[in-house]
Amino acid sequence: MIGQLLLAFISTFAFAILFSAPRSQYFACGLCGCFTWGMYLLFQKFGNSVVIAALFATFFVTVLARILSIIKKAPVTIYLVTGILPLVPGAGIYYTSYHLIMNHGRMAASMGLETFKMAGAIALGIIFGSAIPMKWIQKYRKCS
Repeated sequence: MIGQLLLAFISTFAFAILFSAPRSQYFACGLCGCFTWGMYLLFQKFGNSVVIAALFATFFVTVLARILSIIKKAPVTIYLVTGILPLVPGAGIYYTSYHLIMNHGRMAASMGLETFKMAGAIALGIIFGSAIPMKWIQKYRKCS
Protein backbone atom coordinates (compact mmCIF):
# COMPACT_ATOMS: atom_id res chain seq x y z
CA MET A 1 0.00 0.00 0.00
CA ILE A 2 2.88 2.39 0.76
CA GLY A 3 4.23 1.73 -2.74
CA GLN A 4 0.87 2.58 -4.29
CA LEU A 5 0.67 5.82 -2.33
CA LEU A 6 4.21 6.74 -3.35
CA LEU A 7 3.43 6.05 -7.00
CA ALA A 8 0.24 8.11 -6.74
CA PHE A 9 2.29 10.99 -5.33
CA ILE A 10 4.92 10.73 -8.07
CA SER A 11 2.38 10.45 -10.88
CA THR A 12 0.32 13.43 -9.75
CA PHE A 13 3.49 15.44 -9.09
CA ALA A 14 4.56 14.69 -12.67
CA PHE A 15 1.10 15.51 -13.99
CA ALA A 16 1.22 18.86 -12.18
CA ILE A 17 4.36 19.63 -14.18
CA LEU A 18 2.62 18.63 -17.44
CA PHE A 19 -0.50 20.54 -16.38
CA SER A 20 1.67 23.67 -16.03
CA ALA A 21 0.77 24.18 -12.40
CA PRO A 22 2.88 26.80 -10.63
CA ARG A 23 6.18 25.33 -9.47
CA SER A 24 5.40 26.17 -5.84
CA GLN A 25 2.28 23.96 -6.00
CA TYR A 26 3.87 20.72 -7.25
CA PHE A 27 4.25 19.17 -3.81
CA ALA A 28 0.68 20.00 -2.75
CA CYS A 29 -0.62 18.56 -6.02
CA GLY A 30 1.30 15.36 -5.38
CA LEU A 31 -0.17 15.18 -1.88
CA CYS A 32 -3.69 15.57 -3.30
CA GLY A 33 -3.17 12.58 -5.59
CA CYS A 34 -1.65 10.54 -2.78
CA PHE A 35 -4.56 11.48 -0.50
CA THR A 36 -7.12 10.56 -3.15
CA TRP A 37 -5.61 7.14 -3.78
CA GLY A 38 -5.29 6.50 -0.06
CA MET A 39 -8.96 7.33 0.51
CA TYR A 40 -9.95 5.15 -2.43
CA LEU A 41 -8.00 2.19 -1.02
CA LEU A 42 -9.37 2.82 2.47
CA PHE A 43 -12.99 2.81 1.31
CA GLN A 44 -12.39 -0.33 -0.73
CA LYS A 45 -10.84 -2.01 2.30
CA PHE A 46 -14.07 -1.44 4.22
CA GLY A 47 -15.94 -3.47 1.61
CA ASN A 48 -17.29 -0.74 -0.63
CA SER A 49 -17.46 -1.15 -4.39
CA VAL A 50 -15.00 0.69 -6.61
CA VAL A 51 -17.73 3.16 -7.58
CA ILE A 52 -18.64 4.05 -3.98
CA ALA A 53 -14.94 4.26 -3.08
CA ALA A 54 -14.38 6.64 -6.01
CA LEU A 55 -17.37 8.76 -4.96
CA PHE A 56 -16.13 9.25 -1.41
CA ALA A 57 -12.48 9.70 -2.42
CA THR A 58 -13.50 12.40 -4.90
CA PHE A 59 -15.69 14.09 -2.31
CA PHE A 60 -12.84 14.27 0.19
CA VAL A 61 -10.26 15.44 -2.35
CA THR A 62 -12.67 18.18 -3.46
CA VAL A 63 -12.93 19.41 0.11
CA LEU A 64 -9.13 19.15 0.48
CA ALA A 65 -8.63 21.08 -2.77
CA ARG A 66 -10.91 23.86 -1.55
CA ILE A 67 -9.05 24.06 1.76
CA LEU A 68 -5.64 24.08 0.04
CA SER A 69 -6.78 26.80 -2.34
CA ILE A 70 -7.55 29.03 0.62
CA ILE A 71 -4.37 28.21 2.54
CA LYS A 72 -2.03 28.46 -0.46
CA LYS A 73 -3.97 31.26 -2.20
CA ALA A 74 -4.18 29.39 -5.50
CA PRO A 75 -7.07 28.28 -7.72
CA VAL A 76 -8.90 25.17 -6.56
CA THR A 77 -8.64 23.71 -10.08
CA ILE A 78 -4.90 23.11 -9.68
CA TYR A 79 -5.46 20.74 -6.78
CA LEU A 80 -8.72 19.21 -7.97
CA VAL A 81 -7.61 18.21 -11.47
CA THR A 82 -4.37 16.70 -10.25
CA GLY A 83 -6.09 15.15 -7.24
CA ILE A 84 -8.66 13.16 -9.20
CA LEU A 85 -6.08 11.89 -11.68
CA PRO A 86 -5.54 8.53 -9.91
CA LEU A 87 -9.26 7.78 -10.14
CA VAL A 88 -9.75 8.48 -13.84
CA PRO A 89 -10.90 5.20 -15.43
CA GLY A 90 -8.41 5.15 -18.30
CA ALA A 91 -8.00 1.37 -18.22
CA GLY A 92 -11.76 0.94 -18.30
CA ILE A 93 -12.01 3.10 -21.42
CA TYR A 94 -9.18 1.16 -23.04
CA TYR A 95 -10.66 -2.27 -22.29
CA THR A 96 -14.13 -1.15 -23.39
CA SER A 97 -12.67 -0.09 -26.73
CA TYR A 98 -10.63 -3.27 -26.96
CA HIS A 99 -13.64 -5.52 -26.41
CA LEU A 100 -15.67 -3.51 -28.91
CA ILE A 101 -12.98 -3.95 -31.56
CA MET A 102 -12.62 -7.66 -30.74
CA ASN A 103 -16.41 -8.04 -31.08
CA HIS A 104 -16.93 -9.16 -27.46
CA GLY A 105 -20.23 -7.38 -26.93
CA ARG A 106 -20.98 -8.54 -23.39
CA MET A 107 -17.52 -7.71 -22.08
CA ALA A 108 -17.59 -4.33 -23.82
CA ALA A 109 -20.98 -3.53 -22.30
CA SER A 110 -19.85 -4.66 -18.85
CA MET A 111 -16.61 -2.68 -18.94
CA GLY A 112 -18.36 0.34 -20.47
CA LEU A 113 -21.02 0.38 -17.75
CA GLU A 114 -18.39 0.12 -14.99
CA THR A 115 -16.38 2.94 -16.60
CA PHE A 116 -19.48 5.09 -16.93
CA LYS A 117 -20.37 4.51 -13.26
CA MET A 118 -16.83 5.47 -12.20
CA ALA A 119 -16.98 8.68 -14.26
CA GLY A 120 -20.39 9.48 -12.78
CA ALA A 121 -19.11 8.85 -9.25
CA ILE A 122 -16.21 11.24 -9.84
CA ALA A 123 -18.60 13.91 -11.14
CA LEU A 124 -20.98 13.46 -8.21
CA GLY A 125 -18.11 13.57 -5.72
CA ILE A 126 -17.00 16.92 -7.13
CA ILE A 127 -20.58 18.24 -7.02
CA PHE A 128 -21.12 17.12 -3.41
CA GLY A 129 -17.74 18.49 -2.31
CA SER A 130 -18.42 21.80 -4.01
CA ALA A 131 -21.84 22.06 -2.36
CA ILE A 132 -20.34 22.51 1.10
CA PRO A 133 -20.89 26.13 2.12
CA MET A 134 -17.80 28.29 1.78
CA LYS A 135 -18.16 29.71 5.28
CA TRP A 136 -17.51 26.21 6.67
CA ILE A 137 -14.29 26.00 4.68
CA GLN A 138 -13.13 29.59 5.16
CA LYS A 139 -12.25 28.92 8.79
CA TYR A 140 -9.00 27.49 7.35
CA ARG A 141 -8.11 30.99 6.16
CA LYS A 142 -7.01 31.74 9.74
CA CYS A 143 -4.44 28.92 9.47
CA SER A 144 -2.53 30.65 6.68
